Amino acid sequence: MTITANSQLPNLFSPNLESITSKINGSLPTLGAELVYVQDGAGRYLTFYWQQSELLGLNTEKIVDELNDGETFAPVDKVSYLERLHRILTSLVPERFQCWFSYRQELFEFELAISPIMPKLGTAATTVLVMGRLVQTKVNKKELKIVSKTPTQLKLALRSQQHRKQVNQITRNIRGTLDLDIIWQQTVDSLGKALRLERCIICPYQSSSSKVQVVAEYYQPNLKSILGLEIDIACEPAFAEALTTLEPIVMEVSGYTESQQQKILVVATCYQDQANGFVALNLPDECYPLTESELELAKEAADQLGTAIAHATLYKELEAARQKAEEASRLKSEFLANVSHEIRTPLNGMIGFLKLILEGMADDPEEQNQFLAEAHQLSIHLLNIINDILDIAKIEAGKMELACAPVKLNELFSDVENFMRPQAEMRNLSFGMQMPATSDEIIVQSNYQRLLQVMLNLVGNAIKFTHEGGVTVSADLVLKKAKLQDPQFPGMVRVRVADTGIGVSLDKQDKLFQLFSQVDGSRTRQYGGTGLGLAISQKLVEAMGGEVHFYSLGEGLGSTVTFTVPLYQQPVIVSSSESDSDSVY
Repeated sequence: MTITANSQLPNLFSPNLESITSKINGSLPTLGAELVYVQDGAGRYLTFYWQQSELLGLNTEKIVDELNDGETFAPVDKVSYLERLHRILTSLVPERFQCWFSYRQELFEFELAISPIMPKLGTAATTVLVMGRLVQTKVNKKELKIVSKTPTQLKLALRSQQHRKQVNQITRNIRGTLDLDIIWQQTVDSLGKALRLERCIICPYQSSSSKVQVVAEYYQPNLKSILGLEIDIACEPAFAEALTTLEPIVMEVSGYTESQQQKILVVATCYQDQANGFVALNLPDECYPLTESELELAKEAADQLGTAIAHATLYKELEAARQKAEEASRLKSEFLANVSHEIRTPLNGMIGFLKLILEGMADDPEEQNQFLAEAHQLSIHLLNIINDILDIAKIEAGKMELACAPVKLNELFSDVENFMRPQAEMRNLSFGMQMPATSDEIIVQSNYQRLLQVMLNLVGNAIKFTHEGGVTVSADLVLKKAKLQDPQFPGMVRVRVADTGIGVSLDKQDKLFQLFSQVDGSRTRQYGGTGLGLAISQKLVEAMGGEVHFYSLGEGLGSTVTFTVPLYQQPVIVSSSESDSDSVY
């Protein structure tokens, strides 16, 4: 520490030592340090000021005489202290270090900054100015034979002062970040190191759960970690009482650490009088019993931590929402670019074929009919794309209304086969459809047109992404009663569409049912399409009371899509194959 021109001290360049000390005596309380004194080269006090002097029982008017006569407040290692003093007076370079002082039966550790009081030019420095702050106190066991378990008034006051500084430092640290993990770990580390705790833990709390989990922990190396441990609040009286009262709770428990009995402090962190976490720490002997001011300080610290947790949680939620919105915006932009390409492709083809006909470019009526057929196919493809867009718009607007009625499954399968078998055969793929073995018709409760749309979409995708092998469509009964709003149905029909196609890697399967998302969304992708098919199918099936699931072991290993619809009435089964009738999946 150096003395600047703006220092509150008087001019220290006077050759008169008595003048110096008298001027300094009047300035010591205004310097803002806990401990301030002036010494000569022999270590004799010329002036002395300490905030805790009265608690020590020192007479403030005769404090210098008392200290010099009895050496009652002196460095423990006086030889090293005087050597440092002489070095500073010789080099005129200030130094900062930590030093233990002894007073009666107690030891005090101070962080000191010693600066030489600069002499006139040509003369040697003979005095130093020392400023310091208290770091810790402890009983001098060598001098004290019988130690009282009740802390002295001085010790309680000093301990409270230390705790206040530590809490202030912790709150400053947690205000500097909005990362929950950092806030939790910084808090337990700061408390554990400052108070020399065996263990300190933090558990976030939500009112919807009766259990909390340890998410951050400080512990001594001789203990076992309990990170991730679930704590049932109802089974832990300290946690339950802290949650009920929102006040710091001190309780003696067994099993909190490896010790037989352990005093712990549990305090609920709060934001707007709502608990959002717990801080639990063991109390070392030197911190027990806690004073009223220390309990108030614990409550204040918990409120500060609770506010930080609430702000960090809100920031985390906002950040997640922002990222989700940005991703949705990116997907929609990508979707619009792809859809515009998908719309232009058939439209350009239609325009081209019709223009050839109008300009008389067809060589004969047969070629003209071929151009018309191609234009017609492209118009159907374009209509399907537009229908997908309209369907998804209705779904997003919540205006998709379905009128469900009994539908015969064999009629539905027959229509799907008529539509899709020619497409499969054109690609040299096998195509098979299997119905459950029953003696009467299988009837489902659904919307025929929408169910047909779902099946055509799923089978069309299977054919589109399969180069060799084939596609199989099958159905089986799940005879488990299902209640959808008011009516109750005897079971479900599960339809499977399996292919031997390209499959989907496990890390990309979550994109399949997202709106405006494609596994390959690039403009140079191999397969066209809007990317809405599976998302629309899922929404339609869910609106009819069923579920859609996708299975693939990875790229090149084929895919299976299953969906369920309610069974209108239970048919008579010929061959009972109900091994998987317990599950809808």
